[in-house]
Amino acid sequence: MLDAIDAVDWGDILGHPDWYEPARAARGLRALADAANLAEAAEAGSLLGGGGIVHGHSAAVFPAAAVATPLLLDIAQQGHPAAKETALGLVDEALSSYPHAEYRRVTTSYGTAVPICCAIAHRLRARTALLAGLGKRGRALLADAAEHWRFDIRECVADGNDTAAFGALVGLFPGGVEAVELHIGGEITVLDEVAREYPPVGGSLEACLRVTGRRPGELPPGAVLFPARCGERVH
Repeated sequence: MLDAIDAVDWGDILGHPDWYEPARAARGLRALADAANLAEAAEAGSLLGGGGIVHGHSAAVFPAAAVATPLLLDIAQQGHPAAKETALGLVDEALSSYPHAEYRRVTTSYGTAVPICCAIAHRLRARTALLAGLGKRGRALLADAAEHWRFDIRECVADGNDTAAFGALVGLFPGGVEAVELHIGGEITVLDEVAREYPPVGGSLEACLRVTGRRPGELPPGAVLFPARCGERVH
């Protein structure tokens, strides 16, 4: 676990220069991984929550939180019980906090400008079995992560003046009409009216969304949709 923490160049991750302190991220994660009692876990949490991955006093989250989330989940799985509670609390805080305007997106394998909250949610979904086994707090994190859905477009067909988009939905697309971000090759377009045509069933991720007033060519295969409200989250 320590090797994984040290493998990250925390100073290379951008963050608000007045609030983000890369050294706190590295030191805090190492200290939390090594924590053997409540006092040590609390001290490590102070480093991470005071400028390492979030700034608790101002309720701001930094891009480093998306990188730190799988490491915090490893600590929750393998660390001291006090470290587990601290780690889960920090992930919860990171998911619910708002980023500074210039530092609200991160690069991932599925997009170059993904909202921080959506990137954290993706990391949480990747550890569903772990979190589900951690009791009420783990299940609550999964429920919160579901609100930060992602839809990967596979193909689209015209339906009158609208488009039916078929693809994989992870997370929970809400009922009714939503504004969404359309990500294509690093470019972002806001689509004002998107609704769920049918949800995934039987454990499948396959779903269909109706995009009002758009043609299929505007939503090519490989494009990704995210909640517009996530992209608008600004501290």
